[in-house]
Amino acid sequence: MLRIFSAFICCLLAWQSIANDDVTPTKTSASTSVSNDAELATLFKKLPVTKLSKMPLLIEQLSATKTPQVKQAFNYLLNGELYYIKANKQVVHAQINEDKKYALTDVLTNTPLDVVAKSKLRKIKTNNRLRSSLRSLLAQFDLTDPNKEIRIAAVKQLLDKPNQTGIDTITTLVKQEQDTDVRELMQVTLLVQQLLNGEHEEKLAAVKQLKSSLEPSVLNEMTNQLSKIAQPTSSTPLSAEDKALKLALTKAIADIDDRKGIFEFAENLFFGVSLGSVLLLAAIGLAITFGVMGVINMAHGEMMMLGAYTTYVIQQAFPQYIEYSLLMAIPAAFLVSGLVGVGIERGVIRHLKGRPLETLLATFGISLILQQLVRSIFSPLNRQVLAPEWMSGSWQINPIFSLTFNRLYIIIFSLMVFVALLMILKKTSLGLHVRAVSQNRDMARALSIKSDWVDAITFGLGSGIAGIAGVVLSQLTNVGPNLGQAYIIDSFLVVVFGGVGNLWGTLVAAMSLGAFNKFLEPVTGSVLANIIVLVGLVLFIQKKPKGLFPQKGRSAD
Repeated sequence: MLRIFSAFICCLLAWQSIANDDVTPTKTSASTSVSNDAELATLFKKLPVTKLSKMPLLIEQLSATKTPQVKQAFNYLLNGELYYIKANKQVVHAQINEDKKYALTDVLTNTPLDVVAKSKLRKIKTNNRLRSSLRSLLAQFDLTDPNKEIRIAAVKQLLDKPNQTGIDTITTLVKQEQDTDVRELMQVTLLVQQLLNGEHEEKLAAVKQLKSSLEPSVLNEMTNQLSKIAQPTSSTPLSAEDKALKLALTKAIADIDDRKGIFEFAENLFFGVSLGSVLLLAAIGLAITFGVMGVINMAHGEMMMLGAYTTYVIQQAFPQYIEYSLLMAIPAAFLVSGLVGVGIERGVIRHLKGRPLETLLATFGISLILQQLVRSIFSPLNRQVLAPEWMSGSWQINPIFSLTFNRLYIIIFSLMVFVALLMILKKTSLGLHVRAVSQNRDMARALSIKSDWVDAITFGLGSGIAGIAGVVLSQLTNVGPNLGQAYIIDSFLVVVFGGVGNLWGTLVAAMSLGAFNKFLEPVTGSVLANIIVLVGLVLFIQKKPKGLFPQKGRSAD
């Protein structure tokens, strides 16, 4: 299973690398780099001595270099924070501090300089014409940046806060844009401006094309335009043009709301399935131990806690391998929690067979011991486990719907664990023995199956899977001594709802409860949603006490 998961992660990393649209700059020779730096330094030295009337030409020459220093300098100049030192004409960024002195930073090298009095400095002057030119050039910097994400962010900023300079720049660049997503966003921005400032026919045409856009700014502008259309009165009825525009806007807004509803449903379903995946990992180990041994293991949550702390320890031991820490933590957590589980079964549970109340109390005591042990070693404070870069970010489907990578990977990983466990139980001799013992223990013993060792291995397997669940939980919440307590009750609910010892029932129950909970939360709130789910389960168990998929076998009762 580790090999399959490792190969899967490698494929996803490769896919993310291909999907990333960042343009890697080509390597240049050292002599070319030195030449560019020298040219840039020469142009910066001209800023203090160039007359205001000649500044536009110098600004154009600087912008042609397309360097980050120039973009930063233009922002400083636009904000009135670009100065030069009188003594040596060095161009600096100056910010006043609490002592009424100026903290300086060299614009060319971004190196901090000494704090000086204002008398040592002189501001590089601008006028309205130059400021307009700077805004245009800054817009071009972002809108022509090789990085797709920067271009998209620049267009979205203009969509939210339009200015004429930026709109003119987009009008010029839209036909040259090669990326489909950026070009479409530019066209939406121009259509919004057409809706705001165009003639009647142009507004109708803009509404017709914008009704397929899910950008929040589009819906806001449409709603604003609709509210501006006067309501009909006896003295000033709506004109035919206003009626047509009002009808078109109303229909377009309704279409956008319908599409938003579909994606909001999909988003709730995704979050519900992701919650169900966590519940599946938390409950699947409990399902096989409860199904085979009939033991109510109150220390199951602490097995998850041990898995989460294993992830934390690995990251502390190998801080240089954060990107691979989860791949190392999965087998380590399985072994740590699995061995502890075998120790609990061999040391305590096997001596309490047939005594469910004593077993429950014993495992509850073990859970308290493990919690206190962790507090003594790691302290009671929560620990944060870092997320690898490949689990950060999201897959943006459209402006209102995205899938976060961490939850997407958790869903896929939980299904992989489920399939792997299903194969073990269906295709191996251990699985055959486990199914035999769970269905009829006495008959299995009569056929020379060592039920005691089956119990130990089963308990260790279930505990190991709980440890893997702890690795997953470390990516969703802080790691602390009480981490497992938040999921133990939900795990039992999933097992009982799905049917004791039935893996398919556990899968269906986990996904159903996760999705149902996420659809209820926006309406009722998280606390009331949990209460409704609990009451519903109680009523369901009254009708079907064996769950959705009751266990088969002579001793299933």
